[in-house]
Amino acid sequence: MIIEFLGAAHEVTGSCHYVEVGDKKFLVDCGMEQGPDIYENQEIPVQASSIDYVFVTHAHIDHSGLLPLLYAHGFRGQIYATEATCELCNIMLKDSAHIQTFEAEWKNRKAKRAGRPEVTPLYTVEDAAGVLEQFVPVHYHETIKVCDEITVRFVDAGHLLGSSSIEVWLTEGNEKRKMVFSGDIGQGNRPLIKEPEYLKEADYVLIESTYGDRLHEAPIDFAKALAQIMRSTFQAGGNLVIPAFSVGRTQEMLYFIRRIKEEGMLSDLEDFEVYMDSPLAVEATAVFHDNVSECFSQEAKRLIAEGKNPIRFPGLKMAVTSEESKMINFDMKPKVIISASGMCEAGRIRHHLKHNLWRPESTILFVGYQVPGTLGFNLLNGAKEVKLFGETVHVEARIENLPGISGHADKNKLLDWMGGFEKAPKKVFVVHGEDAVCDSFADAIHEKYGYEAYAPYSGDRFDLLTGACLEQGSRQVKQKKTPSSKASSNVFARLLAAGERLMRVIRDCEGMANKDLAKFADQINALSDKWSR
Repeated sequence: MIIEFLGAAHEVTGSCHYVEVGDKKFLVDCGMEQGPDIYENQEIPVQASSIDYVFVTHAHIDHSGLLPLLYAHGFRGQIYATEATCELCNIMLKDSAHIQTFEAEWKNRKAKRAGRPEVTPLYTVEDAAGVLEQFVPVHYHETIKVCDEITVRFVDAGHLLGSSSIEVWLTEGNEKRKMVFSGDIGQGNRPLIKEPEYLKEADYVLIESTYGDRLHEAPIDFAKALAQIMRSTFQAGGNLVIPAFSVGRTQEMLYFIRRIKEEGMLSDLEDFEVYMDSPLAVEATAVFHDNVSECFSQEAKRLIAEGKNPIRFPGLKMAVTSEESKMINFDMKPKVIISASGMCEAGRIRHHLKHNLWRPESTILFVGYQVPGTLGFNLLNGAKEVKLFGETVHVEARIENLPGISGHADKNKLLDWMGGFEKAPKKVFVVHGEDAVCDSFADAIHEKYGYEAYAPYSGDRFDLLTGACLEQGSRQVKQKKTPSSKASSNVFARLLAAGERLMRVIRDCEGMANKDLAKFADQINALSDKWSR
């Protein structure tokens, strides 16, 4: 039994953990890195086609976003996730593939004019569609025997619709071990989703540490705080621009704005309009409506029972097409604009920032975690000017933050979650946090509970039978690469993976009729003749 840490090790994003038990190999999460990539990450130590399963904690791209790339490299195993996570991945991975393709086309237009080599997208829409066929939806608390070596159970992590902590029971001969992967743990007291569930026993625990060094401010009435910001912005004649993740945070903001309207908090400005400018957010909001019974909080269910839609209200407008998005900024009437991405790194939010950052009457309101190095982080920390679409934009708008609106548990809540274990785990691995935070939170766990806690680096490899570290990964800081080199190496890796898959298909053909074998050989030779140099 082996675990190797690949992504989100001394980094916040790119969650990916590799496990071997007997002859089975699986991943927990396969996420994309977002924001700065600090360390050189270890590649998956086997071919993608050799991986039997993936277990996905939730749909956010930093936990699921490289699944299409895994498929492109030959993975054809099963992907287990909650029903809501499957539905959200169905729209998010397709959206991510469209973004990859669009950005590659945009870069290639510039590269062609400059005489530079073309780049290729990280993966395609076809890759996303292919990997989505591999998903297996499961219910919370359903114990699933995946194979003789692996049994899993998903419980609610309270972070996002469908988010999970995953219990994994491993069997190798007469040896048994239990692992718990926390996923992203919610802070609790969310307006739509349930509280995070605590677990009681495990031999090994992997726990996130996004906010492992800080405390959220005391809970406030977010609707009232939001109403105050809206009032001052509208009275100044500006727009309130909210960068928000399309899944989760956008729906929560709609919940708070519904309350503002329903309770008359802005009775003198009650006709204000709210634009949800994200096709992905529109689709995700529909998924929320489809998962009321299993995922919604009691308060949200109560509203629905009373005939109230918790995230709909008069004045809510959906911008789906690019033309609808552009028209938002031609209307000078003060309004709320909710758009993705939440860290301002891509998507339509950058257009809205371009139109509003230079306006002192407008407000940019951050309502989620900002990874250091992202545009959102820089704005929140006092940047006076930024680059958008090749232009320098001076920051004159008011920059606000609503502290406490976080989908992640803070230090105390994370420690409380660890306190749910009735017996000390053999080892606790701290992942999914900033470089120094992983280490400091591991120290906090040891100080409070006496558990052996360690923050692994990418490539660190442990024996789960003995708990011993078999190999240390690299501590090397990542060197920047040109976009073209990354894209080219990715395409060649896909070609190698395709060749290795072909060899496995050939070996599986042993025993077939000679006529069929001869036909297959002729096809391979014809393909080789076409491409040989």
